Amino acid sequence: MPEEPSEPLLVERRAAGIAVLTLNDPGRRNAMSGEMTAAWKAAVAGLRADRDLRCVVVTGAGSAFTSGGDLSWLAGGNAGTVPALRDRMLDFYRTWLSIRDLEVPTIAAVNGPAVGAGLCLALACDLRYAAERAKLLAPFTALGLHPGMAATWLLPEVAGLPLAREMLLTGRVLTGAEAATYGLVNQAFPADRLLAEALAAAERVAAQAPVATRLTKVALAGGGHPDMDAALRWESLAQPVTMTTRDMAEGIAARREGRAPRFTGE
Repeated sequence: MPEEPSEPLLVERRAAGIAVLTLNDPGRRNAMSGEMTAAWKAAVAGLRADRDLRCVVVTGAGSAFTSGGDLSWLAGGNAGTVPALRDRMLDFYRTWLSIRDLEVPTIAAVNGPAVGAGLCLALACDLRYAAERAKLLAPFTALGLHPGMAATWLLPEVAGLPLAREMLLTGRVLTGAEAATYGLVNQAFPADRLLAEALAAAERVAAQAPVATRLTKVALAGGGHPDMDAALRWESLAQPVTMTTRDMAEGIAARREGRAPRFTGE
């Protein structure tokens, strides 16, 4: 058995309010173990409390993004009762998908295979960039399992029902380059450029006005508004909120003066 990494999750704070979370168990292809899950829960709680945070990037150490849930405890075939399993899985799902509740934009840098729950983690982020040869797949039914971790919501939300059905029912595997053509990821890059490109996107996000950015993320959550009238009602409130901020005055002044704005979140 590979040794447990000393730190199953690396948290790096960068300039401009960017945080990088690196799943750090390359010997097990960054499987979402109990130790990593606990570290993830603590890390996201810490990020949620950080008022200076502007953007979060998630990636994997080594050759994989993440191979998904560590299902070795199911191998014996005596997993337990349905109520106990339901509680265990729901806690696992909610812990990892808590990144979706962060107020700031999040970016997945899919450096290698993103499998099952690992693919869902990437889908839970606001933006996704992938290595061209990374493999994205959701092989739940091939394991005799119903999809989990909101796969039946996230895949249709991101890429539509036709691709969701194909991936979940046939086990279709997409490369990062193919995923970009379907909109499953925003863009694909050569592996050696991926993290730099994801961080450059994070820097562009972090350079925008924080209040406006957070409200825009809320507006787009869950697939966006149900209809145009709902969008107009939201925008007629959210846009005036930003009109009262110092950042709006700074943005207009910077545009007039031909310089980069210096937003403070106020």
